[in-house]
Amino acid sequence: MPAEHTVSIASKLLEDPSVNPTGLGARDSLRLEAGLCLYGHDLNEDINPIEGALGWTLGPPKSRRRTEGGFLGSEHILTPEGKFKKTTKKRVGLMGMKAPAREHAEIYDITGEKLIGTVTSGTFSPCLKKPIAMGYVETGQHKNGNEVMIKIRNKMQKAEVTKMPFVESRYYKVLE
Repeated sequence: MPAEHTVSIASKLLEDPSVNPTGLGARDSLRLEAGLCLYGHDLNEDINPIEGALGWTLGPPKSRRRTEGGFLGSEHILTPEGKFKKTTKKRVGLMGMKAPAREHAEIYDITGEKLIGTVTSGTFSPCLKKPIAMGYVETGQHKNGNEVMIKIRNKMQKAEVTKMPFVESRYYKVLE
């Protein structure tokens, strides 16, 4: 939308009594429930698309983009055959904690002795009515159902690696 129309459109929307303004907290819980990354938290210049579980953005295995590469950084994430190179960490969803795990909370194996990762985003899910989080764990610890421990406020809490999105989307697509 053109910038010059934002105030008039927002004002028009707020005339409707069923519309309420929301802030960054609402945006953050919605994007986390949808399993979407926030740059600077879940993604940064040190995380590649394969680690971030975003390989789907590069197309299917035999696609031109994957087989030819040719994009900035392709030599770091693709083999000459167009397959993804092995990574040391993977982005995962986490559930089962009693309290929300926040950014930088440490993720340990189920024994609570070996540090295997870090939480990058976490909040209480309004839709699921329980805490959810996203983070990176060592490859091999990333399988759905894997039990882990998260250090939340200096207390170890049991959690489980889970698939994302946490809440299935119900987007309405307009037929053209």
